[in-house]
Amino acid sequence: MLKKSLAALTLGAALFAGQALAADYAIDKPGQHAFINFKISHLGYSWLYGTFKDFDGSFSFDAANPEASKVNVTINTASLDSNHAERDKHLRSADFLNVDKHPQASFVSTAVKSTGEGTADITGDLTLNGVTKPVVIQARLLGEGQDPWGGYRAGFEGSTRIALKDFGITKDLGPASQEVELILSVEGIRQ
Repeated sequence: MLKKSLAALTLGAALFAGQALAADYAIDKPGQHAFINFKISHLGYSWLYGTFKDFDGSFSFDAANPEASKVNVTINTASLDSNHAERDKHLRSADFLNVDKHPQASFVSTAVKSTGEGTADITGDLTLNGVTKPVVIQARLLGEGQDPWGGYRAGFEGSTRIALKDFGITKDLGPASQEVELILSVEGIRQ
């Protein structure tokens, strides 16, 4: 009996250790389990929310060694949607994202630093409106495990704030609207 228990514990530990190894994940955008949203103050009176509907990316993640993780995301900037067609047209114009000249934005991680149980700061290069600057995304692991279809998934949320002028967006929207918050919710399928 003791031998069977030890064998079961050894097998369980081996299986659990195998799940903790670094793995590559494709962001589940086709399944609509990933979102890149933004919010910015409107004149200091309310929040304007929006999303980018078309993006793709991947990440690698190792729960035992989060510092070895990597993130790579590409966004099609013309997919911006703030639920108002005229405003979206203006946000896509040269006043803001200049999507005709810069049809893509991207984020490529350069470092991951664990900040606590299931949290990390992800530093990387954000390219937006033709300008590349380092940003830090404060991220949190939401969970990982088997899905009902035989796959394995991991999910994260994160946010960062960027100053519009740092990315060459100089349209003056007033003092309350100098920064935009990017809000990310990402679920990946292990490859």
